[in-house]
Parts: sequence; structure tokens; C-alpha cells
Amino acid sequence: MRSPFNFLVRPLEGKRYDNTRKAGDKEFLITTSFEDATTTQRHAEVIATPIGYTGPVKDGDTVIVHHNVFRKLISLSGKEVSTAGHFKDDMFLVMPEHVYLYNRGEGWNAVDDFCFIKPVDNDDDFYTEKFKQCWGEVIYPSEAMVAVGINKGDVVSYQPESEYEFTIDGEMLYRMFTRNVCLKK
Repeated sequence: MRSPFNFLVRPLEGKRYDNTRKAGDKEFLITTSFEDATTTQRHAEVIATPIGYTGPVKDGDTVIVHHNVFRKLISLSGKEVSTAGHFKDDMFLVMPEHVYLYNRGEGWNAVDDFCFIKPVDNDDDFYTEKFKQCWGEVIYPSEAMVAVGINKGDVVSYQPESEYEFTIDGEMLYRMFTRNVCLKK
């Protein structure tokens, strides 16, 4: 079963929300809110790529997707419903532009025009923010970045308001478009 235009995915471990944390041998629920986008599951397993898709993502890959893919909503009539991408059971349709990273068991790789940047600590005593504003270390560069000499580990500056938080392998990273990267240090 393949979609003409969308990836067919399921949430990793069958969990639509990543809203539990462990402390020792105990598991705790940290929120029950559907509205809290920080706890929606963003890891998915690819069941099938779109018909005619020629990109790097393959069936069986683990991917990082948009925060609304597995989200539940409350309809106008007050009923719990899934987002429009819900296909059936635990399967969802995801537009290619909502797939950001893929992993085939050998590490994460950026998809298309996306990159992931780790914020760098603020070293300026004048500012009180934890991270240096609009500066970060490239963790997962896009192919376009590598083609112009921007590689993993490089420190770059990016446009304000272009970053969006994701947690990848326990590390907070910013997802952004390659075009939002302005300078290489």
C-alpha cells in the first residue's frame, strides 16, 4: 500500500505522545494535555514511501516528523479526533515537507532543505539568556550546506525566529531551513 504523494508512517513504539519520563524504575506522566506540542511524538517508522519518491528515505527508516502528525484534537462537537493525516489504526499520511531527518541505524541524516543546529552557550556576561542568540553548532547539515563547505561541528549564525525546538537522542536541537543559516564562523 503506497500513497501517491505522502509517506505512510506509524508512531515509534505505538505512542502518539512522548509524555512520560523515568526516574529510577518508576515512569511518570508529565502532562495529559493534547495542546502541549512539546510532548507530541516526533519519531516515526516509515511503512511506505510515496509512489515515485526518489529521495533518501526508505521503507523501514526511522524519521523525525512535524509535531502535529500524531496529535489528537478536540472537535467542535467536543469529541476527541485525530489530525487530518490519520489514515487508519496506527497509520498516518505525512507530506514529504514534514519529514526532517531519517535514520537507517547508522545515525541521523537531514532531509531536503532542513538542518539541525545545537544552540551554543552564551559567553557574554552582559546578556542573561542561557544560549547565545542566533548562533549554534551544526549537528545535522543538509546536503546543500555540505556542498558549500558548512559541515557538522561548524558554528553558524542563523536568522532570528527561524529555529524550532526538537529533542533528538536526548539533546535539544533547533530545526530550521538551510536558507536560514547566514554566516559561518
